[in-house]
Amino acid sequence: MQATYLPDRHMFALWNWSERGAIAAPPADAVEAVALVVPTPGLDGFEVTDVDCALIEPDRLADAPLDAPGRSVAAWRQLLAGGDAPLPIAAHAVPDATGVAVTSAEHAVAVFRHTRAVATELRAALTAALRPYQVRGVSWLRETADAHGGAVLADEMGLGKTLQAIGYLTGRAAEGPQLVVCPTSLVGNWAHEIERFAPALRTTTWRGGPLETVAAGTVVLTGYPTLRLHGPALTEQRWITVVFDEAQVLKNPRTQVSKAARTIATDTRIALTGTPVENHLEELWALLNLVAPHQFGNRTQFRRRFVRPIAEGSVAAAARLRGVIEPVVLARKKAQVAGSLPAKIHADLICDLTEEQQQSYDRVLDQVVDDGFGSGAGRRTKVLAALTALKQVCNHPALLTDGVDGVDGLDGLEGRDELAGRSGKLDLCTDIVANNLETGSPTLIFTQYVRTGELLVRHCAEQFGIEVPFFHGGLRQDQRSDLVRRFQSPDGPQVMVLSLKAGGTGLTLTRAADVIHFDRWWNPAVEAQASDRVHRIGQTRTVTITTLTTGTTVEEHIAAMHARKSTLTGVTGTADTTDMSGVAQLALLDDDRLIEILRRKRDN
Repeated sequence: MQATYLPDRHMFALWNWSERGAIAAPPADAVEAVALVVPTPGLDGFEVTDVDCALIEPDRLADAPLDAPGRSVAAWRQLLAGGDAPLPIAAHAVPDATGVAVTSAEHAVAVFRHTRAVATELRAALTAALRPYQVRGVSWLRETADAHGGAVLADEMGLGKTLQAIGYLTGRAAEGPQLVVCPTSLVGNWAHEIERFAPALRTTTWRGGPLETVAAGTVVLTGYPTLRLHGPALTEQRWITVVFDEAQVLKNPRTQVSKAARTIATDTRIALTGTPVENHLEELWALLNLVAPHQFGNRTQFRRRFVRPIAEGSVAAAARLRGVIEPVVLARKKAQVAGSLPAKIHADLICDLTEEQQQSYDRVLDQVVDDGFGSGAGRRTKVLAALTALKQVCNHPALLTDGVDGVDGLDGLEGRDELAGRSGKLDLCTDIVANNLETGSPTLIFTQYVRTGELLVRHCAEQFGIEVPFFHGGLRQDQRSDLVRRFQSPDGPQVMVLSLKAGGTGLTLTRAADVIHFDRWWNPAVEAQASDRVHRIGQTRTVTITTLTTGTTVEEHIAAMHARKSTLTGVTGTADTTDMSGVAQLALLDDDRLIEILRRKRDN
């Protein structure tokens, strides 16, 4: 039995080999085909071939019961114990990006030792338990930034790029101030994630204006529009690190925001993106030029060496490109790290309110306060109306044009007003859907409200030019069955919107592995039931479940109830009872306490 270290994942692949070649993997719950360099059957050379392997974390290799362990297992066990040992080729039999060379033993040992040291450090610095590939991501960022001055972390969405970047920021906190630039809709989420996983870091949000000297240990968070409009203020500060999240925003180097990004004085530039190439290879050059301009400064040469020959079908040029970018780009797919992933990945994202949403939210609440909540049975009705109105504003201000009195007759969708840019939640959802469309990942979007579903359908048509089906309670049974059949077909729609109640149970939609909960339900069990439309028998991929919560609003109160399993979620576990019990519990509060929960937390 052989043990090969996989540097990009910080895992070991266990496989069997005989003179006849690689044979079946050792018994394991999860067996994965891994491209390895193995001797040819005639033992007259080597070849790259897919080998069925069992994957194991480094700490488990030391005492794992293995039958007939080979020299590669013994060598790695000695290194695990802190000693030294020469590595046979089976111990580092990973092909390089071009597929014509093998990873060196020296490189494998160096990566292994550095990543183990980083893992020890992160256990003390972060409140999260990182998976092996995530620890490797942090150690890779350190190595690459030191060697090249920048890096592109291009892991597939759902693999935790934000957490890996936070791990990197934590390691450099004492050296000076650091900056994160991201879509405006994600600024609040970055603040939330840093507070959650790296409480020792201080964060401040910058929305323009004078920028005072920033102390070491502080991470400044700002959005791309602020960078575009107020970029010169950022050049007055020397930054230790600048992280560009959703860096595909900078894919056109001629835009004002891209030019502003390149003027920031920093030691290290890190680009995070799940889609380094959205339309053409020159977008990749823009990111490479951003993080490592000394290596990728000549756009004309990049076109001549890679863009044109690859467009003409040159396999050799594609291999050359992989070799050239390998030192500064790390891109891993869920399928590659499936052995270290749970069956479901939960991503809870905090969305910022736009200025229009802030004004709408405050205006609706002021009207609610002026009208009063009343008493008796009518009080619960008024509380429900207020909650519904505020949650609609969190979804999109176009959903509520007449205040609380218009809850039952919501309109604003018939007009041709632009939807984009008015809701932090819709903008963030758009980014996720755009990424999934680019990667060919079918997606389900759940919402409580029919009007929100209609808005999402309209927005996808306007933004992406696609027809999105909407599964809701107003459809006949034959219409519902037809939507499910169409979605499950190989050439079915890439996105489907579903009403949480109508689509939350009884369906099998395993063609999708990505679920977005656009708004929050009182009972987390109802959201879980909806997510299980894709996480059920027949699903062969890791499922990514993303919940969107609007920060500083009543939605944060709902999210907190989920986290602490408050009595507001009920004890029956059924959707209808839980929803009404949540509203009933709020209706029991006095006016001051109820308004405190509903009011926007401006200092959050």
